[in-house]
Amino acid sequence: MHEKQERIRYIRVLEKFFTRTVSLLKLENFDIELFKERTKKNYKDLRRVKEVPLHSPYLSSLTNFLNKTLNYIENHTEDFEDERSTLLKDANLIQKEKKQNTYKKDKHKNKKFDDGY
Repeated sequence: MHEKQERIRYIRVLEKFFTRTVSLLKLENFDIELFKERTKKNYKDLRRVKEVPLHSPYLSSLTNFLNKTLNYIENHTEDFEDERSTLLKDANLIQKEKKQNTYKKDKHKNKKFDDGY
């Protein structure tokens, strides 16, 4: 498999892990045991894909989120509320960073258009 294909596959699996984890964290009736079980299952899916070094800020923050989530699963407080709020805050920052590039304002857009009049 080509290097580019491996990279794309790894990014897709990373984003899938991220979205699944965030959806579990946002549930109204949050259950820590269910969260642990599903996150470990999602992590097994991630381990099937070859890990590729990522350099963009968005993708490196995804890997940091993955590591932090796995760390919190192993070492957490009794009620898990502090960890949950931290993970949700990080998830919001990651989503904000991803969407930041799509909402860039085009500077001096009026000067680009010249209809000849």
